[in-house]
Amino acid sequence: MTNPIISVKHLKKDFEQNHVLKDINGDINAGQVICIIGPSGSGKSTLLRCINQLERPTSGVVDFNGVDLVQQTDQELAKLGEQIGVVFQNFNLFPNMSVLANLKLAPMRVKGLSDEEATKIAMKYLTSVGLADKAEAFPNSLSGGQKQRVAIARALAMQPKVLFFDEPTSALDPENVGEVLKVMQSLADGQMTMVVVTHEMNFAKKVADEIWFMADGVIQEKNTPAELFNNPQNPKTQDFISKVLVAD
Repeated sequence: MTNPIISVKHLKKDFEQNHVLKDINGDINAGQVICIIGPSGSGKSTLLRCINQLERPTSGVVDFNGVDLVQQTDQELAKLGEQIGVVFQNFNLFPNMSVLANLKLAPMRVKGLSDEEATKIAMKYLTSVGLADKAEAFPNSLSGGQKQRVAIARALAMQPKVLFFDEPTSALDPENVGEVLKVMQSLADGQMTMVVVTHEMNFAKKVADEIWFMADGVIQEKNTPAELFNNPQNPKTQDFISKVLVAD
């Protein structure tokens, strides 16, 4: 069996007296899509941020290809961070820069690529998300769905080994959700390793290899989409699934 690309062991996160993550364990294999679902306030986004070290855990291990990220200095993390892409719910694009410039910035500054090299890579990924014609546009001229597709292309331009999505559709109008999920589906089909915090249950059912259901700062249940949605074992999972399936 192949070693997981990321292995989380006994991960905890406290904010003063608030125990947000309580002994989280889980493996993420190369090419796998993990969807993290659960009620608001269950710790999903905090878990994502602690795995990729945007938030420092209180304790535990996050093994990334044999390196414990928790023990790394900020400088060491910055170097390792090139291999980890993050797509946020609010896009985080630079408004005073063109779409193309947004994509070229990190490859040139962090990886030291030339303008020509960075442009070639940027256009490749803008094309892959269907936005090559928006290269010279500025973010404020784009729809929410287009902004999020640009944000995905920007993350891909660093050619990461794993891509994290933190509720990538929650800030979008309903008519823009489908175009973003279609891009994510395409990435999954191309064997991109992805960890997705999402409220989009149909996407999770269709695309995930494994679903982690979180409640009260704990992964209550892990399973394939078919098993978790059709035959949940944990009472909290059963309660959540019954509510979201009715809502669907």
